[in-house]
Amino acid sequence: MAFQNVLVVDDEESMRHLLTVILSDRGYEVRAVSNGEDALRELSARDYDLVLSDVRMPRMDGLALLRKALELHPDLTFIVMSAYGTHDTAIEAMKAGAYDYVSKPFKPDEVVLVLRKAEERLRLSRENRRLRSELAEGFRLENFVGSSPTLQEMLRQVRRVAPTKTTVLLTGESGTGKELVARAIHDLSPRGAMPFVAVNCGAIPSELIESELFGHVRGAFTDASRDKKGLAAEADGGTLFLDEIGELPFALQVKLLRFLEDEMVRRVGDTRSEKVDVRVVAATARDLARAAKEGQFREDLFYRLNVVNVRLPALRERPDDVPALVDHFLAKYRRLRPEAPLQGVSPEALEVLRSHRWPGNVRELEHAVERAVVLAEGPVVQEGDLPDEVRAAPAPGALAPGRDLSVKRAFRALEEQFIRAALDRTAGNRTRAAELLDLSYRALLYKIKEYGIET
Repeated sequence: MAFQNVLVVDDEESMRHLLTVILSDRGYEVRAVSNGEDALRELSARDYDLVLSDVRMPRMDGLALLRKALELHPDLTFIVMSAYGTHDTAIEAMKAGAYDYVSKPFKPDEVVLVLRKAEERLRLSRENRRLRSELAEGFRLENFVGSSPTLQEMLRQVRRVAPTKTTVLLTGESGTGKELVARAIHDLSPRGAMPFVAVNCGAIPSELIESELFGHVRGAFTDASRDKKGLAAEADGGTLFLDEIGELPFALQVKLLRFLEDEMVRRVGDTRSEKVDVRVVAATARDLARAAKEGQFREDLFYRLNVVNVRLPALRERPDDVPALVDHFLAKYRRLRPEAPLQGVSPEALEVLRSHRWPGNVRELEHAVERAVVLAEGPVVQEGDLPDEVRAAPAPGALAPGRDLSVKRAFRALEEQFIRAALDRTAGNRTRAAELLDLSYRALLYKIKEYGIET
């Protein structure tokens, strides 16, 4: 139970008694007082998790109590009670900081439900703070392993740009960690305690992305049965991460440009705009400069996004970091086989890992190490424990005696690798992946089944 001590404030003795019985039966420690002044004295004398207060009371009404209580105890959860006909006052109380309100007369379960909802909000808030703390710590200590100059230069850029509100464009191949960098920029900024909202522009159908990004009002289109807040508004005060920005439909690029210029959000079907405070970080694996020149992406939007460009290096550009990454992932996945502790990687296997081109970058390396940890029969990962595509496709000039030279197996491994890369780039969109691979949709489905690829 997130809440333990509850303070009930109501000038009616019967209501104080009723609420004390209801909440005590549910396991809460309850104390009840008859007015706002006594409530403030209680709040000064003891720690309370929640205040449940009537709005209309003599001497000091619920609104005055609310403002004073939150001034003294900003983390206090405050719920107001109001009789029918006083909803405007209840709404005013919520604007002043109350979490919710309960209408009188009420059923016992209605009061308990509101408290349970408030407890869940508190639990999620605490969990969110914990995860943000872990994420920020993870960025500093382990998410970017390596000492190569290209990686260190990228990290220096991240640290320089993070404290500002400048728009950032992250560029790099799939698997290089663009979302991790975006989260790091957010967590290392003054906005770190506010929302981080990620949007994959390539994963949302083009006819829905405007509604997802900016929201809609009820009746705006056939399925709009209620008002919906857009993701841009949800990121208010924090960071909006637009992943795969190069896949954004051309028609919506104009609206995104306008949003970046004035920070105003207008929901689909609405006549009013809403001001938001959002820092935008975008990412793409495409060459946006080239796409803009070829008319496939708005040039003005590209320049507006490309204020600061942080390029994430491909793993093949920093092969000296591979051993450190392998050690990091071995430490991470050793727990998968507690009955047979793993001691390390053989020199031959490490040389194979160093010489591979890693088209899937760090993500592919992590999966390869995880697989090897699971399949290794001895205390050391051997070359044969590595995936076929890693062993069969060495870098030019890296062939060594004993390497698998089967053209047939190499071709299958390369084909599977290309299919996985295309599905990864299109966020699992099989139709677009088939276009990238120059395959028919049916042929792609057959090969996905043949290779056991999960999408």
